[in-house]
Amino acid sequence: MPGPPGTSPLHVNIELTDHCNLRCRMCSQAMRSQAHGSPSGFMDWPTWRAALKGLEDMPGSVHLSPHWLGEPTSHPEFARMVEYAFAVNTGNHLFRHFKLHTNGLLLDKECATLLIRLNRQRCLAPDTFNTVHFSLDAWARRTYLNVKGVDACQRVEDNVLRFLETRHELGAHYPSVHLAFVVQQGNFGDLRPFVDGWGAVLKKLGQDWLLTCDWPPPDRDAIYIRRLNSGQQEQADAMHRRACCELGIAGTNPGPVPRAPESF
Repeated sequence: MPGPPGTSPLHVNIELTDHCNLRCRMCSQAMRSQAHGSPSGFMDWPTWRAALKGLEDMPGSVHLSPHWLGEPTSHPEFARMVEYAFAVNTGNHLFRHFKLHTNGLLLDKECATLLIRLNRQRCLAPDTFNTVHFSLDAWARRTYLNVKGVDACQRVEDNVLRFLETRHELGAHYPSVHLAFVVQQGNFGDLRPFVDGWGAVLKKLGQDWLLTCDWPPPDRDAIYIRRLNSGQQEQADAMHRRACCELGIAGTNPGPVPRAPESF
C-alpha cells in the first residue's frame, strides 16, 4: 500500500538464492568462492512464505526485489515463488512494486510470458511488477565471455529480445525493461554498438525509451550506462564520465556525473 504523503518507499530485497550461473569480473561472485562467506543455497518454501507475510507489518510503500548477489531465476522454484507472491498480494497490501534483476540467461519463453502476465490480476495495480533490470554489459560475443565469464552472449540476447517481443505481442506496458551496461576497461569498445543495437530493437517495437547514465525511471524502457563500483573508484568514475560524454548524455563537464539519491 502507498505510504503516508512525503515518505520514501521501503526497498526490500529477499534473496531467493546466492547461486549465480555467471562469473562477472566486476561482481563479488567472481572474487570469492562463497558469495556471503558461507555455502550457497536456495531459500525454501516455508521461508519464502514467512518472508512475504512479514511484509504485512512494514510501514509505508514496499518495493520488493527477490535478489541480492545471486541470480533469482536459477532457483528451481522461481516461477512458483513469484506466482505465489503476486497471488497473496491482494490489493497490494504486501508490496506496491516488484522489480526483478536478472542476467537473462534462464529467461525462456515460458518464464517471460509468466512474468509479463503477473500484472494482469484484477486485485493488483497494473504497474505492480514495474521493472526488469537486465545486466548485460556487452554486445560482442568475445566481450561477453571476457566480462561475464561464460560464452552465452547469443543466448542472452535471444532471451531479452524474446521478452521484449512477448511483451509487445501481449500489448503490455509493464514491466519496463532496463538494459544495463556497467562501464569498465574490458567492454568500453562495445559501448556504442550496445546502445545502437538495443536502441534499434526498442525503436522497431515502438517503445519510448531513454538513454541514461543513472538509475532509470521505473515507467520507461531504458538503456542504462552504469558506473562500476570499484576499489579504484576515481578511475571507474572517470571512465563512466567519458562513456556518458561520448554518448552525449552528460555534456563535457569534468566533474561528477549527476546521480539520483537512490544511486549507489
